Amino acid sequence: MKLIVHLREEADGDLAVAASWYEQQRVGLGHEFLDEALSAFRLIAKQPLLYPIVRRNTRRALMHRFPFGIFYRVENSHIVVVAVMHGSRHPYHWQARK
Repeated sequence: MKLIVHLREEADGDLAVAASWYEQQRVGLGHEFLDEALSAFRLIAKQPLLYPIVRRNTRRALMHRFPFGIFYRVENSHIVVVAVMHGSRHPYHWQARK
């Protein structure tokens, strides 16, 4: 079963900010970050229940190369990405997003 992944506006903004920051550190690194995120989204789409629930019905997938977590919810026929956040950020930042 492969579900469609939808990013909420806030999660899309999280990706854009992080990719921009990495691109400023080294040319091309922002694109590498986005490639890693896309790989994680593909895996989430294929195996949505693979990652643990961290709060209520929200799961967290950790990116391999970058210290970010992808917080998502499995809905009936799709996946909703709530946040893409650096591991050092306080969890209240994504928990405030309903």
